[in-house]
Amino acid sequence: MVKVKTMVALGKHIYDLPDDCVSTIVSLTSPPDTLKLSLVSSIFRSAAELDCVWDAFLPSDWQDIATKSVTPLKFSSKKELFSCLCNSILIDGGNKSFALDKSTGKKSYVIAAKELSILYGDEPAHWNWKTVPESRFAEVAELKRISRLEIQGKMKTGELSPNTTYGAYILMKISNRSFGLDSIPSEISISVGDQESISSTAYLRHSRSKKKEQLETLFYRNRVETLKARVNKGEERMPIERKDGWLEIELGEFYNGGNGDEEILMKLMEVKGYHVKGGLVIEGIELRPKH
Repeated sequence: MVKVKTMVALGKHIYDLPDDCVSTIVSLTSPPDTLKLSLVSSIFRSAAELDCVWDAFLPSDWQDIATKSVTPLKFSSKKELFSCLCNSILIDGGNKSFALDKSTGKKSYVIAAKELSILYGDEPAHWNWKTVPESRFAEVAELKRISRLEIQGKMKTGELSPNTTYGAYILMKISNRSFGLDSIPSEISISVGDQESISSTAYLRHSRSKKKEQLETLFYRNRVETLKARVNKGEERMPIERKDGWLEIELGEFYNGGNGDEEILMKLMEVKGYHVKGGLVIEGIELRPKH
């Protein structure tokens, strides 16, 4: 990447360069640097408006992505298109959302709960599909009552940005009336192609429910320890609250080298406690670049 300081240091000499040379240099920076350079001089400002510059920051398949948008995209330049895609759009009939990272132009996706494989997800006795105003999708999945919790998502590496490390995150909420979710940690994993899956564990509880955890440990210590012994040990991740109000747990990470089109398999399971649980709301699984 060409650094902004290096560009500025060129000073008046930049005016001696042909326009196409200046635009090529600007396209080798990053979206934020391009905007910064546009404030430095008129020649950079002109280059920062050119389609050829913003083409370098857009994914090569942007036309295919644009045609999948639920709402037609309105733009008069590649710069406007980049801005549209950074704000997240619904694609694939509203079952996925797509966005570009504002700093790098890397792709990210959220797979809606409707596109996930959820054990007994189509049985009203176990799961309820409902609309919530804070979700980007038409419906989310609410766990009513179940003993085996299994959620699985799939995607192809070819849909993601190459030469990029990605993290997979399950997006959820935990009801105030939830039960049985954090008796033992859930098992989480991610695998790509034929690679062995990378596994860990996570507690489905609010980080602020420490008092509840202490009470359960006090009264049910022996049972809790017996249940936990059934689960493969991991780092026992906790949900993190996002700016949009949802909680997320990282299921794992992987490096997408861009060679081939392998299947990514992401899982969250709690099937070893044999106890009833409920009160979990699933919005989807997000795949986004890790900085």
